[in-house]
Formats: sequence, C-alpha cells, structure tokens
Amino acid sequence: MYDIVSIGSSTRDVLLKSEGYEVIKGSIFSTRQGQCFPLGSKVEIKKIVFTGGGGGANAAVTFGRQGLKTACIGAVGQDFNGKELLELLERDGVDTKYFQKHNDDLTAYSVILVTDEGERTILSYKGEGQHFDVAKIPFDELETKWLYLDSLGGHFELLEKAVTWATTKGVKLATTPGGKELAHGLEKLRPFLKQFAIVVMNQEEAAGLSGIPYEKEAEIFKFMDEVIPGIFVMTKGPEGVVVSDGTHRYRAGVPDSPIVERTGAGDAFSSGFITEYMRSGDISKAIQFATANASSVVAEYGGMAGILRKDDWGPWSLVEVSVE
Repeated sequence: MYDIVSIGSSTRDVLLKSEGYEVIKGSIFSTRQGQCFPLGSKVEIKKIVFTGGGGGANAAVTFGRQGLKTACIGAVGQDFNGKELLELLERDGVDTKYFQKHNDDLTAYSVILVTDEGERTILSYKGEGQHFDVAKIPFDELETKWLYLDSLGGHFELLEKAVTWATTKGVKLATTPGGKELAHGLEKLRPFLKQFAIVVMNQEEAAGLSGIPYEKEAEIFKFMDEVIPGIFVMTKGPEGVVVSDGTHRYRAGVPDSPIVERTGAGDAFSSGFITEYMRSGDISKAIQFATANASSVVAEYGGMAGILRKDDWGPWSLVEVSVE
C-alpha cells in the first residue's frame, strides 16, 4: 500500500548559468522580455548542473523525502538519461517500477538557461513524455491512499481513467493541472474537478478557466468554490497564496529568502502542501510547509536539490497565515 502515487511529466534537466545571456525587453516576446546571446559566437558557461525534473518526478521526490511511501508513474526512453532519472528517484525512496520505458524516442530533456539574476528560459524537448500509454498503466495493481496528477500533456483519456479509478476505489485525489489539461475547458473538466480533494492553480490559470478577470480575486474564489468542493489553492507569485476550503480563506505571503533560480518552485509548493495536509489535515501548516519547501528549492539549482527532507522545515517555515 502506497501513501501516494504521482503521475506526470519526468525529465532530465541540465542548467547552464552564464554571464553572456542578455535580457532585453520587446513586444515580440510573450512575456515582454527575451533572453538573448550573440548569434554565431561562443558563450562561456560559468556553472552546469545535471538533475531530474518534470512536475510528476519533482512532486514524487518531495513525497519520498518526507517519508511517504511513494510511487511515480511516467514515461522515459531506454537511454542513458532515462536510466539516470530513474536512479535519481530511487535514491529518494520513490518506487519507479511502473514507469513506461520506450525505445522509439528519447527521454524528455530540458536545457535551462539561467542568468546571474536567477531568471531562466527553458528549452523543452517532450520526447517519450508525450507517448504515455494509458492502457499500460496497471491501475488494477495499484493500492494507494492518494493519487496525485501533475500535467498529463493534455492526455484526456488518462485523466478520465485515473479519476474514475480513484473515485471507484475510494482513493483521494490531488492535482496541479497543466496548461494542456486546462485547455480542455471548464465544461469538460467540471465533472472531474468535483472529485478532487486538492486542486492547485496559479491566479492566471484560475482566471482563464473561470472566465473571470484576473484582478477579481473574490469572484474567482466564489466561482471556484462552487466548481471544486475540495480545497482550492491559488498561488499568486510574489504575492503569495490564497487557499479556500469552501468556508474560510487562508492567506500567506512570500518569505524573504535567497533566490538562485525558480525552476520547480511551483512543484515544490504543490507537493509540499499536499504532503503536510495528508499528515495533519491542517491547512495553515500545509501552507507553511509548502512555502518552506518552495523557498528551499529556489535557493538551489534545479527543481530537486532544495527539496526538504523529513523533519526539516528549513528557515522559512514560519510564514504568517491569516484566516478570513
């Protein structure tokens, strides 16, 4: 019997830090800023870090390091990077026996270009991650108390089967849906969202799904409380987080912690919240541990190095939580 099973993306990551990346502003970029370097020249790399990544794998490492009996399900290639990724997970106590190993493509790979200021651009190759075969996930063999669904690459059949299986078996559900899941739209997702005990989104995603303007936070929560009977967690970037259990809203800011780079911060927050809520059922403590986990992750390179271990809440766990 597992405490939790994580399903989602799993990647091999390399982080490259350089003083040669120039950040420029321009309307041609979706974020209004671009990370640039001279074409046709060599750019010196000051630091290189190889690690694992992907939302499903990052979350599984949090669960594993916190002492939960954990399995992770993803897809990798039968290559060196796939082997390394599985070994990274296993070192943190994550069972990888349900991973799908394919030989028709390479393991998903991300090249993360990090500036001196900690900003980054991610060059993402989806590889085997986009070849998840739902028919090969042995749901009938799984015994778990919780099931966590990260981004599934928009694989609606997988979402449908996972939620149906969990609700039939009495398994509690938590999710941080990816952009491709949210792109299915509210009406298609509504029957599934009502089955989740915990749903985590950022404010932009919640506004897009609800159709309510970004700045109208109260209206977004009123709407989402009707759609999600469980706990709705809305992250607000540098403004912190607001959580609703349908009766009260819990609000916390972001601690003043050092930032090396932000890869994996969202995964660390989501999985940290779920971990502590599983343990204590206390939303305020869950917010505090989630914040501590995310703050520790951004103080290291990559999405896994800073993930906290059992009984370690780091120096950022005393964030104040207000209840409305």
